[in-house]
Amino acid sequence: MPYIQLKTPIPGPQSQALQARRSAAVTAALGQASPIAAKKAHGSLVEDVDGNTLIDLAGGIGVLAAGHTPQAVVEAIKAQAEDLIHICSIVANHESYVEVCEMLNRLTPGQFPKKTFLASGGAESVENAVKFARRYTGRDGILVFEGAYHGRSNLTMAMTSKWSLFKKGFGPFAPEVYRLPMPNLYRTPKGMTPEEYLEWACWNLDNALIAHIDPSALAAIVIEPVLGEGGFVPVPHKFLRKIREVCDATGAVMIADEIQSGSGRTGKLWAIEHSGVVPDLIISAKSLGAGMPISAVTGRAEIMDSPHVGGQGSTYGGNPLASVAAIEALKYLSRPEVLAKAATVERVVREVFEPLQKEIPAIGDVRGIGAMMAVEFVKDPQTKEPWPEFVLEAIKAASANGVILIRAGLYTNCIRFLPALEIPEDMLREGLEVVAAAIRSTHKALAVGA
Repeated sequence: MPYIQLKTPIPGPQSQALQARRSAAVTAALGQASPIAAKKAHGSLVEDVDGNTLIDLAGGIGVLAAGHTPQAVVEAIKAQAEDLIHICSIVANHESYVEVCEMLNRLTPGQFPKKTFLASGGAESVENAVKFARRYTGRDGILVFEGAYHGRSNLTMAMTSKWSLFKKGFGPFAPEVYRLPMPNLYRTPKGMTPEEYLEWACWNLDNALIAHIDPSALAAIVIEPVLGEGGFVPVPHKFLRKIREVCDATGAVMIADEIQSGSGRTGKLWAIEHSGVVPDLIISAKSLGAGMPISAVTGRAEIMDSPHVGGQGSTYGGNPLASVAAIEALKYLSRPEVLAKAATVERVVREVFEPLQKEIPAIGDVRGIGAMMAVEFVKDPQTKEPWPEFVLEAIKAASANGVILIRAGLYTNCIRFLPALEIPEDMLREGLEVVAAAIRSTHKALAVGA
């Protein structure tokens, strides 16, 4: 029996009714990728309010590496809710806050003393990491990269690359943020080899310390080891090593934003571990809490201790409910047999879409690491002109047939896959075949007028 069970068209009448209520009550500025209204979910299956069962390949935008409602997390939240829901770490201590920090100090890369600070969301922790770096170095400047997504607060919007979706109409933005190209090897400039492009990007990083900012003013370089919103582009290891070299030479802090790529998503607990590069600070969130709002900055103790007492704080950061969820999530996601499942996800995604790439020229690239995979769509495989309209139509078709998906990419021309690490292989294949069929039908419909 297939996992997808559709009792009504998607969206069904109850989903449509709730959507009408949302339209009347909720700001129109809030986007929505899927037309369904969820009622309950477990593992990788979601039941909507109409009784339809769908396969979730979006994972709450990377939050659900452990799947929906993992039993250990649910039981920990229930037990904690009976004892202590909130106290605020500024007011009093509680054990689960300390335990999360101890676990992150132990599990993040680097053989040096570490400390951790907890917050509620990814953008908050990006800001906190910048504050730690600025206080430690006594400098202001922050280097970031094209394609980056770091959040929706004022500072993190300044750090984020994609203007039209995240920044339009919201400026002016925070100063002292400098942006450089990140070598996306799929889009190697014409006339250059990928190796030459990578060499140029490394040279440009050195050049930026003359053209954009002096080393004496540089507080930190912030990089996603795998671009998230930017289209699941793995950062070349050589470029990560270059960033480490520049930080070592200038005294700047190297910050790895692992909000989406961390917590086991790529088959290692932190994506930067694939490169062997050790950052000074790591930012984690999303799957860290298995669906509960928690984020963290973890890193060198001397950096984390540099602000004055009271200089950092978060009313809800490390909330007892979120902390116990993170403890159970980390216990689960750090198990070698669970991390190994990410390779299965990557293998199956490639087995479905790499052959399809030969059939559908609109598939420009199939890339990613582990359970963080994307397919990029282009109008022409030679010019690589982005085709965002194709992605929108393909996602609509897949949603109508029972698969929850979301887009990605600087040009919004990618379908991203963020399934639970332990999604059963036959369930994953069923979901991906629905997506493949949607791609075929979309290509047939759009290619006529292309």
